Amino acid sequence: MYSEFYKESLEAVAAARAENIAMEPQRMTAEQKETLLKTYHPDYREDQFSELKVGPNKGDKVPHELCAMLEAHSRITADCVDLTKPDYETDVLVIGGGGAGTSAAIEAHEAGADVMIVTKLRMGDANTMMAEGGIQAADKPNDSPAIHFVDAFGGGHFAAKRDLLAKLVCDAPEAIQWLSNLGVEFDKEADGTMVTTHGGGTSRKRMHAAKDYSGAEIMRTLRDEVLNRNIPVVDFTAAIELILDDKGNAAGAVLMNMETKELMVAKAKTVVIATGGAGRMHYQGFPTSNHYGATADGLVLGYRAGAKLLYAETLQYHPTGAAHPEQIFGALVTEKVRSLGAKLVNRDGKVFMHPLETRDVTAASIIRECSDRENGIETGNGKAVWLDTPMIEAIGGEGTIEKRIPAMMRMYMAYGIDIRKEPILVYPTLHYQNGGLDINVNGMTTNIDNLFVAGEAVGGIHGKNRLMGNSLLDIIVFGRNAGINAAKTAKDVEVGALTLDHIAKFEAELADAGVETDAVSPKLLPNYTKQKNI
Repeated sequence: MYSEFYKESLEAVAAARAENIAMEPQRMTAEQKETLLKTYHPDYREDQFSELKVGPNKGDKVPHELCAMLEAHSRITADCVDLTKPDYETDVLVIGGGGAGTSAAIEAHEAGADVMIVTKLRMGDANTMMAEGGIQAADKPNDSPAIHFVDAFGGGHFAAKRDLLAKLVCDAPEAIQWLSNLGVEFDKEADGTMVTTHGGGTSRKRMHAAKDYSGAEIMRTLRDEVLNRNIPVVDFTAAIELILDDKGNAAGAVLMNMETKELMVAKAKTVVIATGGAGRMHYQGFPTSNHYGATADGLVLGYRAGAKLLYAETLQYHPTGAAHPEQIFGALVTEKVRSLGAKLVNRDGKVFMHPLETRDVTAASIIRECSDRENGIETGNGKAVWLDTPMIEAIGGEGTIEKRIPAMMRMYMAYGIDIRKEPILVYPTLHYQNGGLDINVNGMTTNIDNLFVAGEAVGGIHGKNRLMGNSLLDIIVFGRNAGINAAKTAKDVEVGALTLDHIAKFEAELADAGVETDAVSPKLLPNYTKQKNI
C-alpha cells in the first residue's frame, strides 16, 4: 500500500487509465532521440568520465570509477606465487560461473577438453540468474536473422561490430533449441508453439521467456548440466591476475581464496574470461539491478595484461528500476511489464512516451520527466515516474499478471503493493556493461592469443546500446563459441614458461604517466560499510 502522500497522484493515474490504454503514443524521430540522449542520458555527461593515462586504450574516456580500477595497482607482485608449481593444470580455464562461463565450459567439455571453472562466489551467482524478461531469437515464420540484425544494429546506434552481431542473430535459433534440449522450460502454447512477445526496439515478437524468471530457468539448466558432466568448479575463488607465457599468450591465472586469501596458480592452454558486468561499481551514484559480484573484474584483468577495450564508456541504464519501496531500490522491473501493455505515466497520469522505445531513449525520457519537466514523484530516494501495471489486466484479462510475471507480482506483494491494482514507481537503474574487451568472431581477444571472452565482459556485440533479450542470447551464443574455440585452440598449444612480467611493466607505465593511487584491483566485491567520522 502507498501512503497518503501519493494519493492525489494515484487518483490522477487511475482516472486517466482508460484513455491511456486507448491511446497510441507517437514514436520519436531519429533527430528527437539524438537530442534527448545528448541532453539527458548518463553516457553523455562529460564530467563523469576520466581519460585513461596508461594501457592499450590510453587517451580514451571511461567512467571515473572504472578508470580508478583500470589504473590501480595489482593485488600481487610477481614474487607472491611460484609459477613453476601450479596448483591446477587444465586445457581450458573458465573464469566466471554465470551463463556465459557455464555455456563455455559445457561446450569445451563436449569438445573433449579438460576444463575447469573458477568463480569468486558460487556457480550461478551472476547477472544471468537475475535476468527476467527473455531471450531473443528470430525463429518464427514472419521473422528472420536479417530483421533481427537490423533491429539490433539500429538500437545499438550502428556501432556494433558487424561480424559479431551477425553471429549473434544467425546463431540465435540454434541457441534456443540447444537450451530447450538441455531442459529449459520456455513458455509454450497448448500445441507446443513457443510464446513470443515484443521488446523495446524490436519489430517482431521474438522474445522467448520462462514467465519472468527466464535467466533463473536458464541458469538452473546450465548449472545442472555442468554438475552432470562432473566439470570441476572451484567456488569462492577469484582470479586476481592473468598469467601469460614467455610468448605473450594467455596461460592461466593467479587465484585467491575469497575466505582465506590463499593464493594459487592455475595453468591453462587457453583462458575464457566470463566475469560479467559492472553494476556494483555504481557509476554516477546510480543504484543497480546487478548481482553482488558485478565489479568489472574481467575488464581489469584483461586490460592490465594488455587486452584492448571497446566502448568501455557506454553503459545501459535500465529505464525501469524499482524506486519504491526502499527495500528493493534499484531492483529490475522487467521490460516485459511494458511489452504486456503497461505504460509509463507522470505524476499527473499523462503518458509521456511510447512504452517500447529502446532502453537508452526510455531511460533518458524518464530522467527528463523527473528533472527539467518536474513531473516526477518524490519517493524519498529521489524522483520517479509511474509504470501503470493495472493496464496489463485491463488489456489481457484477469490473471494475466500472475500467469506472465508472477515473480514481479510476488516481489511487490511482499511490501503490500498489488501490481494488479496499483501502479509502481520506477527510475533508471545501472543494468548492463555495453562495452568490454575487444574480441574477434571466434571469441579471442584481438591482441592476446589464447585469451577468449564471453558474455557481458565483451565489447562490440551490441554497439552502444543493447536491446532487451539480446544479453541472455549473447551469453549462450558467445559462451558456446568461446568454449568451442578455446577447446579447439588448446589442442595445438604448447604453453611456454609462465610469467607475471606484465605486472611490473604496468607499474612502470603508471609511474611514467604520473598516476598516483592507493587503489588495488580487481575490486572483487563492493564495499557498503558506512564510515564513521571519529
